[in-house]
Amino acid sequence: MKSFSLTDVGQVRSQNQDYVYASEQPIGNLPNLFVLADGMGGHNAGDFASRCAVSVIEASVKKDMSFNPIKIMRHAIEEANEKIHELAKADAGKAGMGTTLVAVTIVGYYAYVANVGDSRLYISGEQGLVQITRDHSWIAEMVMRGELSKEEARNHPDKNIITRALGASEAVDIDFFDVQLEEKNRILLCSDGLSNMVADEEIQKILGDSPDIEQSGRQLVATANTNGGRDNISVILIEPFTNEVKEC
Repeated sequence: MKSFSLTDVGQVRSQNQDYVYASEQPIGNLPNLFVLADGMGGHNAGDFASRCAVSVIEASVKKDMSFNPIKIMRHAIEEANEKIHELAKADAGKAGMGTTLVAVTIVGYYAYVANVGDSRLYISGEQGLVQITRDHSWIAEMVMRGELSKEEARNHPDKNIITRALGASEAVDIDFFDVQLEEKNRILLCSDGLSNMVADEEIQKILGDSPDIEQSGRQLVATANTNGGRDNISVILIEPFTNEVKEC
């Protein structure tokens, strides 16, 4: 396995409220763990929310005795939601804070994915670029209902209004996916600072142009900045089977 992660403030924002976590090594009973969070809130609150979410998730996973990856991630994300919600209620300076979250652990040939909000996970391979997660946003729901086309949604002024976030309420609704992987797959986790600035077709081209994931990751962030960089930009790229030894 090989991974690369990078976060950048972008061209407009003064503060980076994204936070990335990447461990190719076991965390508790998970063989690896990758998490990307995009915080929201007032002065320092979004930054705090994203960091808090990742910190709580890491600590929860380390102590969880379950061997089911979905259960482990569910417990950890619910614990992070509870913590952020409590802190937001207790501190007026953090009122209304929250964070999106996308996470994945790779077990054998399967990726177990969790998401809340509009940060995304894609899989790149011979079939092109496939978005695995579903955006929890007002505009995404309009596209699903057929009220907007994907092209109209891409430039809609309200596209950043999300319908789910960690910390927004006492309970959190989490989407889970399990995906069977192929040997040449690359996995991309990203905040909307990338997906809003770089079209899927361009993302796939960048991923296909270089065999080196660090070069690809840096190029993705650079392209988002070149295209305007209107938000913080974060990426995690994973090659699950780089060091796999095949049987004769």
